Amino acid sequence: MTSRIRPNPWVSLFLPFALGYYLSYLLRTVNAVISPDLTRELSLSAADLGLLTSAYFLTFGVAQIPLGIALDRYGPRMVECVLLLLAAAGAAAFALGDSLGQLGLARGLIGLGVSACLMAGLKGFAMWYPPERHSSMTGFLMAAGALGALTASAPVEAALPLLGWRGIFWVIAVLAVAIAVFLFMSLPPDAPHGSNESLAATLRSIGGIFGSAGFWRFAASALFITGGFMAFQGLWAMPWLMNVNGLSRAAAANQLMVLNLGMLAGQLAIGFLGTRLARRGVRPVHLLQAGFSAMLLAELMILMDWGPIAPVWFAFGLLVSVNAQAYLAASAYFPQSAFGRVSTAVNLMVFAGAFAMQWGLGGIVDLLLDGGRDMSAALRITFAGLLVVQAASLLPILFGGRRAQTTTR
Repeated sequence: MTSRIRPNPWVSLFLPFALGYYLSYLLRTVNAVISPDLTRELSLSAADLGLLTSAYFLTFGVAQIPLGIALDRYGPRMVECVLLLLAAAGAAAFALGDSLGQLGLARGLIGLGVSACLMAGLKGFAMWYPPERHSSMTGFLMAAGALGALTASAPVEAALPLLGWRGIFWVIAVLAVAIAVFLFMSLPPDAPHGSNESLAATLRSIGGIFGSAGFWRFAASALFITGGFMAFQGLWAMPWLMNVNGLSRAAAANQLMVLNLGMLAGQLAIGFLGTRLARRGVRPVHLLQAGFSAMLLAELMILMDWGPIAPVWFAFGLLVSVNAQAYLAASAYFPQSAFGRVSTAVNLMVFAGAFAMQWGLGGIVDLLLDGGRDMSAALRITFAGLLVVQAASLLPILFGGRRAQTTTR
């Protein structure tokens, strides 16, 4: 751990990253609550709404590999500050948009702007904290994201009558600028960068990452489990609750908050217990094996409408909170200096899955509706297929290699 950390690292180091990831998750999930307003105002189909919302994931995903190179070469401070200003511009453009094309471009700019918010934090923790603390710090950072998701549920629903969806995005634009300034002023200006490789060597190393069995052990679950959850949480949860469970919009927003509270509880648990578990030999892959297996059971209960809604949805959020451990588990196969590239490669799979499933699942729903199914049946059929694919994607984590190929640090 470097001596350059300031006297109170929770304020000078953790809080800037936490605020950035809070904003990222708020922007990721806010469309779930405003989707009825967007659908009504713009006359959107399910596929149109999925495409609009998933534009965030498209640009976010495309940015991951260049982002990983930048984080390893230049450090997280400058990279995240510049991108947060782009997020502010995207939020302002979304507030001004009045067509599907304009809103889609703005949403894409938002995705690009917040693309570093998680990865910059993980890179900073890898540089400034010992390995046994990484799971805990990651859990606390993910908890900040859960607070953003909570804000994007019932609180946004309550603010809509006062501000409208455009006013909410103006507030977000101002918030993004404020966080960028705070992050730039707070983080150490001379943070040590993890890689001195030439650009050619860096590009070759990316090919090595994507050719590694260690990476692919976690790539499928990142694509279908984590990406599928993000697609569901960020868009399809509200239609599910309103059409499958028959809840009102306000009740559905409250239930979405229950899901996000569960996610917050799980991430805080990892934050408080992660270091202790690591010292007892519990590695990130073990958390993934247990958490994802139980999460798929919770998804089955939601699909089959087994049990009371609130406890099951809380458990769903609680269990999915292990998803960020995939970044740490995959990075164990590579040197620490490549952490930014490895984690962003995993993140590319996550956001490719989220984009495909927000847009693609909307297309499947539309086809089923055109075939005479009602919305409830269309959603059930679509997400039953996703659950099967998710279960298959978990197999490499459960039965893949037992230890990292390299522990070079």
